[in-house]
Amino acid sequence: MLSIATAGSSVMMRVLDANYILRYLLEDHPQMHEMAREVIEQEACLVPGEVIAEVVYVLEGYYETPRAQIAEALAVLMEQAGLMMHEPVEIMLEALTIYEQTRLDWVDCYLCALSRKYSVATFDKKLKKCVEKTK
Repeated sequence: MLSIATAGSSVMMRVLDANYILRYLLEDHPQMHEMAREVIEQEACLVPGEVIAEVVYVLEGYYETPRAQIAEALAVLMEQAGLMMHEPVEIMLEALTIYEQTRLDWVDCYLCALSRKYSVATFDKKLKKCVEKTK
């Protein structure tokens, strides 16, 4: 389990799932939204990249949320002080920018953003074009 040591104490880090983030972003269940808001805004939290992918998938597919709105909401979320991602927030924000500006799916946008840090191997022509643009 992840924990953060602060001044001689240890605080358990929360790992957030997609539903928790969705309740926070959508505010569609007041009690759940308030619980999620308190945790996200006041505690140390980890959001795996896979969870962001699920949030994007649900917002885009089920809620038919426009890409720009998804990108904006997730950018605000990722900039919360206690929130940690597996990748640096700059990579995730770059992926959101690519997502908003292209028709690539979220995973390809994430891979394209990762190409700033790693060499990405792909046969996907659209992803390859994105990777070449970011170099």
